[in-house]
Amino acid sequence: MQEGIAIGRSFAIATNEQIDGNKEMVAYGLINIVGSMTSCYLITGSFSETAVNVNARCKTLMSNVVQAVCMMMVLLFLSPLFSYTPQVALSTIIISAMLGLIKYKKLYYLFKTDKLDFVICMSAFFGVSFINMDMGLMISVGLALVRALLYMTRPATCKLGNIPNSKLYHDVEQYPGAIVILGFLVLQIGSLIYFANANYMKERILRWVRDGNDLAMASDYNVEFVLLNFGG
Repeated sequence: MQEGIAIGRSFAIATNEQIDGNKEMVAYGLINIVGSMTSCYLITGSFSETAVNVNARCKTLMSNVVQAVCMMMVLLFLSPLFSYTPQVALSTIIISAMLGLIKYKKLYYLFKTDKLDFVICMSAFFGVSFINMDMGLMISVGLALVRALLYMTRPATCKLGNIPNSKLYHDVEQYPGAIVILGFLVLQIGSLIYFANANYMKERILRWVRDGNDLAMASDYNVEFVLLNFGG
């Protein structure tokens, strides 16, 4: 089920469609319940079949009926001919169908914006390519959970400054022209404060206050007010 939903979502992103994971779960459950009554093999989504379907620009479920009929005819009458087909030929068909799904520009953008997300993406790619699909998905999901825990326990914080001639406040490191208001320390917190990150956030905020006081010693304006923005 996990494999089938992952395949559906990967192709849905490429075709700008929406996938309902709950409906997918119900569909796979019903299919396997009915199939088990006739000793059917475990049913899940097919990566190669889905890739060929997308490249053929199939739009309706009628394509599945055509595929089923063609598959039945091949199994009944052409199986002896395909028994001599090398696996490398079948792999070539799958690879050629999957090349269109690789978005190099988005991969480069991910590398520039979020290194940890890039590592998760690469782990999924190499895990699926060199081990198997299940292991690749498990590795990427595990790393994603670790990333989520890190972000919750070590939320990103930044110092905000006022953009001249506006009411907007942005990160002073990203916007060097932002003006820091004397006596005020405006911080943006990337997560809610709770028991897992309370001590870390306390130390982080106190460090910001100490740094602000050190910078303000020359102008005699110490930090008197701390404003926290939890907008993330």
